[in-house]
Amino acid sequence: MIRSTVQPNDGILVAQNLVKIFGERVVLDNVSLAIEEGKTTVIIGTSGCGKTVFMKHLIVLERPTEGQVFFRGQHIDAMRGWELAKIRTQFGFCFQMGALFDSLTVYENIIFPIQQHRTITDYKALDELVKLKLAMVGMDGYQNQYPASLSGGQKKRVSLARAIALDPKVVLYDEPTTGLDPITSDVINELILKLKRELKVTSIIVTHDMRSAYKIADRIVMFHHGKIIADGDSNHIRNHPNDIVQQFIEGHVSEADLAALRLGGTKYQTQFLPDDFK
Repeated sequence: MIRSTVQPNDGILVAQNLVKIFGERVVLDNVSLAIEEGKTTVIIGTSGCGKTVFMKHLIVLERPTEGQVFFRGQHIDAMRGWELAKIRTQFGFCFQMGALFDSLTVYENIIFPIQQHRTITDYKALDELVKLKLAMVGMDGYQNQYPASLSGGQKKRVSLARAIALDPKVVLYDEPTTGLDPITSDVINELILKLKRELKVTSIIVTHDMRSAYKIADRIVMFHHGKIIADGDSNHIRNHPNDIVQQFIEGHVSEADLAALRLGGTKYQTQFLPDDFK
């Protein structure tokens, strides 16, 4: 294996020579990446390329087959129990479909992570905190609503408010604009930019949405077959010479895949004739 030149203190989060194998399938193949603090890193790539599995390693929802993950120089993938739980309070996670608890109100969803990690003694201050977090995403006033009464975009915004409830240093987003119309998607993009600007959070976003990627990213990293094949700012990615990168960002089917799609299907004679059923 080629050893990485990326060092544990090169970023707020550092992946060093990550390998992840499920059965006989290599999902991450010697991936090294340093995430710069206070910046927005967008991870792109086709379905199954390893980008979501990589993000799960950053918060130790998955543990590497080989390699290491560091948060502010601490080796976190080896941590367990209370030690890992303490580290995870530094992270917020915005799930693809929101992942709100249907049986809880918006207010109860927001305070859920606080209840898990803090001792609550001042409920008036808690009310103010919830109001502040919801106001940041334009959802103050919805505290007593249930998720079933919210639109898809509203659920995403409440999920984001919950993700920042503990004032994390890093927020991770899994396909934040999936299933949303273009205008609502842009609202989410603006909120991501707002949180970076006002809370100084480090953002890591997995997405297929190139319009979103170009708008919010300081840096775009492309995965392909478990490896990083492109890494740079928006202009670098737009003009990247790799055909695989261009096919993805332009949304074009490769010639090989197109040829396979154009192949005629095998035709079989009918097994039964209409007269057989008389």
